[in-house]
Order: sequence, then C-alpha cells, then structure tokens
Amino acid sequence: MSFNINLAGLDDLRTKLRAYGELVKDEVAIEGAAGMGLVIYLEARSRAPVSSKPHYFYGRNSKKNGVKYLIQPGTLRDAIYRVFSPEKSSGTLKMYRVSWNHTKAPHGFMAEFGTSRAAAKPFMGPSLSRLDDAIAAGKVRMAKKLDEIQGQQ
Repeated sequence: MSFNINLAGLDDLRTKLRAYGELVKDEVAIEGAAGMGLVIYLEARSRAPVSSKPHYFYGRNSKKNGVKYLIQPGTLRDAIYRVFSPEKSSGTLKMYRVSWNHTKAPHGFMAEFGTSRAAAKPFMGPSLSRLDDAIAAGKVRMAKKLDEIQGQQ
C-alpha cells in the first residue's frame, strides 16, 4: 500500500500565517496601546486643575524678560494630549505618550510638582492609579481588533 501527500499548498499557508502574524504584531498591539493611553489621558484630564477665573502665570525669567502668560480656565486640561510615539515604539512594543503641551500650558510643571510658594496639584502622576483599568481597556480593544482581522481572513 502506498499513498502520496501533496504539500504544495503549505507555501501559501506559510505566507498567510506570516501576514496574519504581522497584522497581529502591528495593528493589534497598537490598538491595545491606544486603549491603555486613552484611559490614562481621560483620567489626567479629569484631574487637571481648572481655575475659576483667568489668572497670570509668571515664568522663571519673568523678572528678567517681563514675559507673563494669561491663563484661561481649563487651559491645562485642554493642553493634555495622547499621541502614538513611533520613535519609542518597535515591532514588538507600541507606545502612546500622554502629557501636556508645554507651549499651550507653560504652568503645567508647576501645577504637577508645586513650587516653593505653591503646593502641588498633581494630575499626571495620580492618573497612573488607573493602570489596571487601562490594561483591561487595552485587552478589550485588542480582542476586538483580533476579531476584526479574523473576519477579514
């Protein structure tokens, strides 16, 4: 008794598996990082101090150069952003940055860490208390993305 096995289709299967692996590595991982970043971003925005009225912020060199900034209520909160960081990411690591735009809100550092004259009102550091929720949100988004990719195959 003899039989033949045709393995010609394995090359096509290998190609499809590689393509699927690349999709998972790129799209699924970035989706998870985006979901995690979103939770931290929203938490930081909710914790950012918002003044009740406009006020002036005087930077370190204000006495020398006379520069002062009129800060509107919500400026710091509205300057918080979440963005994909390609320079910190790799094939296996995807990273989102959550921070505030220092040009739009130059007083953010002083709010986060305080000064010799003003107490800190941290908003970025404490937002990491939601890390477990961020991981869970990332897992949910990765699962949805995997389902989406599998539906396309």
